[in-house]
Amino acid sequence: LLRFQENPQVKFMVMLGEVGGELEYKVAEAIASGKITKPVIAWCIGTIAKHFGGEVQFGHAGAKAGAERETADAKNQALREAGALVPKSFNDLPELIKGVYEELKAKGEITEIEEPEVPPIPEDYNKLRAQGRVRRPSHFVCTISDDRGEEATYCGIPISEVVEKGYSIADVIGLLWFKRKFPKWASDFIDMVIKIVADHGPAVSGAHNARVTARAGKDLMSALATAILTIGPRFGGAIDGAAKYFKMAKDKGMDPYEFVEYMKNVEKKNIPGIGHRIKSVKNPDKRVELLKNYAKKHFPSTEYLDYALEVEKVTTAKKENLILNVDGTIGVLLVDMFKALGYSDKEIDELIEAGAFNAFFVLGRSIGFIGHILDEKRLGMPLYRHPWDDILYIVERPEEE
Repeated sequence: LLRFQENPQVKFMVMLGEVGGELEYKVAEAIASGKITKPVIAWCIGTIAKHFGGEVQFGHAGAKAGAERETADAKNQALREAGALVPKSFNDLPELIKGVYEELKAKGEITEIEEPEVPPIPEDYNKLRAQGRVRRPSHFVCTISDDRGEEATYCGIPISEVVEKGYSIADVIGLLWFKRKFPKWASDFIDMVIKIVADHGPAVSGAHNARVTARAGKDLMSALATAILTIGPRFGGAIDGAAKYFKMAKDKGMDPYEFVEYMKNVEKKNIPGIGHRIKSVKNPDKRVELLKNYAKKHFPSTEYLDYALEVEKVTTAKKENLILNVDGTIGVLLVDMFKALGYSDKEIDELIEAGAFNAFFVLGRSIGFIGHILDEKRLGMPLYRHPWDDILYIVERPEEE
């Protein structure tokens, strides 16, 4: 209050006191002595205490009168006698404040104050949302599953129904990856693909990485990640590429020889899905035979497989191991499958571009990767260090300039 007394912008003061303590008496002394000359409107709350038996505490621990001098009535009387403006009751406080303001305004001590424009108060968002009057932009859009109800659903089908009706893993893939309930021949084909690509021994790069990482003491997820990260154009990741290029060539009407020359001279790359380090015409890949036989028996059409086999005749004429490998076979058969399911060329191209075809290899081979990791854990094998005699060291000291 003394600080407000020295502030020329403050014209009068309003003070609310309380029961307990004696600070209000210091204010009364300052008013009586002339230290405070500006109007002080004062009121000590707690006057109702006299109507209750015993001591009454207001608010915090110190807000209670320990003696008559500390009661609200005593303080209000002291302030009134000192010259403070004290209303008859708390309810009269607003009118007293208004009266002092109008009096000072009439004397010219307070100039006309323009009331600021009150901005509109926003309505409650949750209330408006419940009424359907507003919506919030979504951060994600999900079209494959919903977990908001009593039971989560896969593409609108409750999980209980998936289990009770005997949906296979391939059926679930159809729902969550492609938003389709595939016919049995397509689901059985997907199931076959997952089984066929599940593993191919410990020597391939992915399984090797899985085992080396597991033997370094890393957890299963870390070891699995290192294995998955080896999947690419040279290992397991040629399914998308095979589907892309064989489909492109077939759709453009290239004959097999023309396609081989195109890949060599224009794309300047090997044909994805053609070639195997071990298998050849004389030593065919049993997995490829299984896939081809199933497709010939159950697929409505195998036009892209047939085209790829014609390309294989051209490539194997040059070298026996340039066969249509398992990646290539899966790639072209997936194109045949989606064509038969009514997908447009644009939709199939988008799936290939999104990596959906390679996803079958990633999913299936993860089964084998986990098997290799658990095998190492089970065997308790020590840290792997590659033997020196299997490394050709070519290290020369640079010449000094």
